[in-house]
Amino acid sequence: MRVMTAFFATTVLLAGSPVSSFAPPHTHSTQQQGAISTRPSIMVPPTTTSSLNVVVPDLDVVALVAGQENYGLAIVAVGEALWSFLQAPSLDHAKVLVPATISAAILGLVSGPMITSGDASQVATGLTIATIVSVLLGATYVARMLAPFSPSPKEIAFLGLLAAVAGFFSFSQNLLVDGFVTLPSIRLPSVDLPF
Repeated sequence: MRVMTAFFATTVLLAGSPVSSFAPPHTHSTQQQGAISTRPSIMVPPTTTSSLNVVVPDLDVVALVAGQENYGLAIVAVGEALWSFLQAPSLDHAKVLVPATISAAILGLVSGPMITSGDASQVATGLTIATIVSVLLGATYVARMLAPFSPSPKEIAFLGLLAAVAGFFSFSQNLLVDGFVTLPSIRLPSVDLPF
């Protein structure tokens, strides 16, 4: 308990103290009505594309994390479809199994092995395929929720939609953060703030 209290107290002290106590501030002088005042500068030096760090993804970590998410989305899609079908089993209601089966097959047999391969180009292609599948799977859940009649409760389709949206954000985040896809950047002018 004492260790936790000491840790909490240290955290509060560090969080409550100004940043200037840890690093010397960059100051500049300004002439205001004959008096010289020194104040911290909040100007951030402009960066160029040559000074940016090159992102080198750790493919083992990407393969582990994105691979689990990929196979997890396939399992959730099939589980949701089976649960929905078993709530009201009929030949007409078997159509809920089709998108989940196709999605699980693509995620499990195509994008999954590509993501876990360890080759950067295959990982990027696998993540792209998984992102597209999650968008299409989410669209099928939206279509099921918008249907006027459903033999099974629509709440489970909404949970499937949440899983598809989470899959989309996860796969697209891996594509962007790990540097497989780069977005264009806009150079903004620097502005000197008056305070």
